[in-house]
Amino acid sequence: MPSTFGIVDLFAGPGGLGEGFASLLKAGHAPFRIGISVEKEASAHRTLMLRAFLREYRTRHGSLPRQFIDFHAGEILEPDWTKVDASAWRLAINEARRLELGTEAAATAINAAIKKLKAGYDETILIGGPPCQAYSLVGRARSKGKVGYVPEEDERHYLFREYIRVLDRLRPAAFVMENVKGMLSSTVESRLVFEMLMEDLTSLGSGHGHQYELRAIRVEDGTASLREALRPLDFVVRAEEFGVPQRRHRVIIVGIRSDLAGKTASAAIAVSGPARTVSDAIATMPSLRSGISRGGDSTGNWRQEVIVAAKLLARTHLGKDDEQLRKAFTSVARRMAMEAPVSRKDTCLPETYANSNDELLRWLENPKLRAIAQHETRGHMTPDLGRYLFAAVFGSVHGYSPKAADFPLILSPDHRNWHSGAFNDRFRVQLANEASTTITSHVSKDGHYFIHPDPLQCRSLTVRETARLQTFPDDYLFMGNRTQQYVQVGNAVPPFLARQIAALLLSVLEL
Repeated sequence: MPSTFGIVDLFAGPGGLGEGFASLLKAGHAPFRIGISVEKEASAHRTLMLRAFLREYRTRHGSLPRQFIDFHAGEILEPDWTKVDASAWRLAINEARRLELGTEAAATAINAAIKKLKAGYDETILIGGPPCQAYSLVGRARSKGKVGYVPEEDERHYLFREYIRVLDRLRPAAFVMENVKGMLSSTVESRLVFEMLMEDLTSLGSGHGHQYELRAIRVEDGTASLREALRPLDFVVRAEEFGVPQRRHRVIIVGIRSDLAGKTASAAIAVSGPARTVSDAIATMPSLRSGISRGGDSTGNWRQEVIVAAKLLARTHLGKDDEQLRKAFTSVARRMAMEAPVSRKDTCLPETYANSNDELLRWLENPKLRAIAQHETRGHMTPDLGRYLFAAVFGSVHGYSPKAADFPLILSPDHRNWHSGAFNDRFRVQLANEASTTITSHVSKDGHYFIHPDPLQCRSLTVRETARLQTFPDDYLFMGNRTQQYVQVGNAVPPFLARQIAALLLSVLEL
């Protein structure tokens, strides 16, 4: 009988890492099953709970519940899941816990779950990663501006110690810890956080049990394997090497219990390829227009604003390759009158939906769905429409996103530091024929870093588009308001990547 591994998922967010592990199938068997996932943010916890319910329901009944399909399509309000399958909902409530790690309540709940997992599974696995804000370079820069901020007293620096506590108590066969690259350079009391973490991870079990050997994930010639790290940067995993349409670089540490570590030398999997692009992930999505956040928002007003901006840019001196850009803006102005999208929301499935042989699209699309969910634009100020238009056209002509110096003066924001270099990437288009830049929680703010590549849409990416770039399947619903949905997507681990990490880990555990 194939082995089944119980999972403890800490700092779970909306569940991207857990989804990757739980979705892995081998000969029809799911080798990884989540026992407990822990998240303190309310909307992300609701997302986790719903996904846990759907996962259990699908296991029992072989498909998604009809009520969820209706809810996903926007045809009904969220149903009472206890009336759909009370037993599956109870399991979801028990699995997805809204707890703050480091508190007594969280420790009690996790300890009880550990006891149950050890009794019910062949082996266990620990996954997750402490919050990245204190580690990330951007997060630390922002924190420095806070009055009275003392890095040594920032509890987020020490949340990884709760991960260590659970690891020590669980004694899993393996663990996976994910975090941002910034943690490699983060310091507390003049010591590198990463060095302290390495000491804690490798010292577990010293004198009273098996210790853990740390491995880095390496990709060569389309094959992923686990190798000893010669330097901290070896732990950086590039999501695009695994067929994720996003240049997302994160620290991922894999720990293997010493009694199993000898198996890593021969463990390997073929990674998904080839390299994927923004177009691969979102080109089939329904075209939308953005809104106008101040003043009258209507299709006519929006279209006129974009046409005026396109015509103005076609008459403006634009530096090198001036004529090429002029022609592009003239074309946009002409096409906008006939081809521009008229809706800010479109749930219609493309004609080819769920009929592709493409591996990524097969992962994203579900033939049981009747609609695209959470594909709705936000509003932008009218001056930003011109900047979005310029960035999208510039990117399509030149093959890279414009810097601040590339913008004509008529589009310069009323900001004295605009030309200082500090805002070089204030407006960034995601290029259609390349992987996107890293999707971050900042996408919830204004969308300036996440401009859609199609000039005729002149907008930032929707929640569903960012979710696709993060490789969340279309049936993955994010709960809460739109801002909370964006934050959840931006903070997550791409499930398509996580599933391949799970497969790599399984190749070790089953040797």
